[in-house]
Amino acid sequence: MKALKILLVVFLLCLLAGIGAAFGLYHWASKDLPGFRNITDYKPPLVTTVYGKDNEVLGYFYKEKRFLVTLDQMSPFLPKAFLAAEDSAFYQHDGVDLTAILRAFVANVRAGRTKQGGSTITQQIIKRLLLTPERSYTRKIKEAILAFRLENYLTKEEILTIYLNQIFLGANSYGVEAASRTYFARHATDLTLAQAAMLAGLPQAPSRYNPYQSLEQAKVRQRYVLDQMLSLRWITPEQHAQALAEEIVLESMAEPSWQIGAYYLEEVRRWLIGQYGEDEVYTAGLTVTTPCDLKHQGAAERALRRGLLDSAQRRGWLGPIETVNPGDVARILDQGPQATDGLKDKSVPFKVWVAEVDKDRATVRFGKYSGVIPVKAMWWVREPNIKRSHEDVPDPSDARKVLKKGDVVWATVAKAPDAPEGVWVLDLEREPLVEGAIVSMKPETGEVLALSGGYSFHRSQFNRATQAKRQPGSAFKPIVYSAAMDNGFTPASIVLDAPIVYANDALGKLWRPENFEGTFEGPTLLRTALVKSKNLVTIRVAQKIGIRTIIDRARAMGLESDFPADLSVSLGSSVVTLMNLCEAYTAFARGGSYIKPRTVLSVHSAWGEEMYTSVPEAVDAISPQTAFIMTTMMKQVVLHGTGWRAKELNRPVAAKTGTSNNENDAWFMGFTSYLLTGVYVGFDEMRPMGKFETGSRAASPLWVDYRRQVEEDFPYQDFTEPPGVVMVRVDGNTGKLASSGSSTEFFLPFKVGTEPTETTAPAGSREDSTGSADDLFKQMF
Repeated sequence: MKALKILLVVFLLCLLAGIGAAFGLYHWASKDLPGFRNITDYKPPLVTTVYGKDNEVLGYFYKEKRFLVTLDQMSPFLPKAFLAAEDSAFYQHDGVDLTAILRAFVANVRAGRTKQGGSTITQQIIKRLLLTPERSYTRKIKEAILAFRLENYLTKEEILTIYLNQIFLGANSYGVEAASRTYFARHATDLTLAQAAMLAGLPQAPSRYNPYQSLEQAKVRQRYVLDQMLSLRWITPEQHAQALAEEIVLESMAEPSWQIGAYYLEEVRRWLIGQYGEDEVYTAGLTVTTPCDLKHQGAAERALRRGLLDSAQRRGWLGPIETVNPGDVARILDQGPQATDGLKDKSVPFKVWVAEVDKDRATVRFGKYSGVIPVKAMWWVREPNIKRSHEDVPDPSDARKVLKKGDVVWATVAKAPDAPEGVWVLDLEREPLVEGAIVSMKPETGEVLALSGGYSFHRSQFNRATQAKRQPGSAFKPIVYSAAMDNGFTPASIVLDAPIVYANDALGKLWRPENFEGTFEGPTLLRTALVKSKNLVTIRVAQKIGIRTIIDRARAMGLESDFPADLSVSLGSSVVTLMNLCEAYTAFARGGSYIKPRTVLSVHSAWGEEMYTSVPEAVDAISPQTAFIMTTMMKQVVLHGTGWRAKELNRPVAAKTGTSNNENDAWFMGFTSYLLTGVYVGFDEMRPMGKFETGSRAASPLWVDYRRQVEEDFPYQDFTEPPGVVMVRVDGNTGKLASSGSSTEFFLPFKVGTEPTETTAPAGSREDSTGSADDLFKQMF
């Protein structure tokens, strides 16, 4: 009996000692534990997604490729597969599974090292988010304490949601949604049982079980997960067998970033960083909507690239890219297209290797295909505008004088064969050095549907649509003429088109402005001066109304530039960006107010909270009557002037070409009531593009090419005539009302009260032969 009492006392003392030791251990382990409540405000690094029109993805920004999804946005197999693989007793324990820990302890003792951890999913979250990944019993104790606390703070569903979004699953994929896209090209909600089991096998060793690196190893792990699910009776034997038999097809979801719309995406990225900072943009999982229409964007990029390729051809041949021996040809062929997708895009050249040349053709190889470049496709090959060597001028009538065996050149597809293994007929190309930009926007809302800032974003990230400041040349003249319409001029005003000289006493220089074509037409209607882009008429108008009036008008229309107070401003000598000029031109298309371009419509947080919403910002600039008069005059530019290529659309189009001095810059600004598009072409280093590389020749074909592809998206629509405007038929020579004697007539708009009231005299009358000349010169200055 006494011995029993002694044993009881000893047991109680041991129990108290054990409790004391446990308490002391708990106190020691918990005194420096990190706080866990930040886990409850779970904000992992997430992917920011940028959407275009109709929820099409334009691109992603991220440091860790992770998309946040909830349990109801996952396949029902997915959570079960992870629980079966990692923590089958998840819903039974309080954060720590003593059975698993004991099993791991025994395994580690037998192995003589830390081999297993026995961690629950809750403990894994603690380890990944709060503790270091070291394997030690000290860390395990801390991990268990925090896991127990977390289980009493969050629900099981919340803990499991955090885990499935946080876990690294290889291939730069964090969380089950990113992994689903990376391995199976689908969303987590669409995964099959077999696919879910393969993903659930990855956490133990993401690299070893990566199916892209070792599909067999991944299948071994997949079988383990499926066996666990079957033993737990979470799936049926039939589902188990079906999953094992399912063929695993590995495919990554297409990565849209920096593909179509790369310049647009970069513009959005820069704006977001300016608003929220780089860390927020790359980790906060923002949802950004833009008005980018991928149909318009693709059409704009193709038109720009093809136009620049055509421009490069007009500059002559610069020779092959390189010459490669047959022994090294594999390097070139490996770089070539391996599939026929995209080969028919005439705006994307690819490298080909010349295998044989005779007089009529060159036989080439590219990727795994063969093709020919007929001699007729070399028609443009000539001496370049600027010589690089003293080599003989190529003879485009003989392919042997242009190419030789081993040459590597650019080409595009002229005609595809009936079968991919057939012979492709190609056109010879050269990569352009000239650059350009295109912007297309809705004048009603300011939404930018398309934006491209160069030939290739991968070659140069400099955005010539928003960052390059260039002289608009004659594309500035509508701003000048709009000011004239408000200062005593009408479309029928007569101004002298004749040589003029200005002396700059301060510099001791003379300025002799000229018309582009070098001719003069004498007394000229203002309408005709705009249609034919007469510099000398524009200067006289500017001299009459005052350069300060023109500068004030430009700024009132939203143009941002340092305008010097000299007459050259009227000819577009002050630099602007293409985007800014488009902004100013919306005042004509909108009927008087310009609108600020919008590339971002809204920004939401990862949890759907609204952070930013864009609204149209319109600013009154000119009167509706002046806007309509200028628009009508610019429609004449298309019908009868330098914008003639736009007639192809068979739509009411208003436009103006622009060319700066020495053909450095070429512009085409064209618009309908529903869509305004601007095009710029020029070298980055400010040098001439070559004779006749004007807005009409270098820029307007790009504009037409783009608009041809998208015009069907809009109904036929003309510009609305506002109250206070009257349309009058005038004589093209005198500016008076047309009569039976008028040889040329124009139907022109006037503000009510400014229209001509005197009729042109019949041909052959005394007034026609004498008095009319006096009347003309009374209107000039």
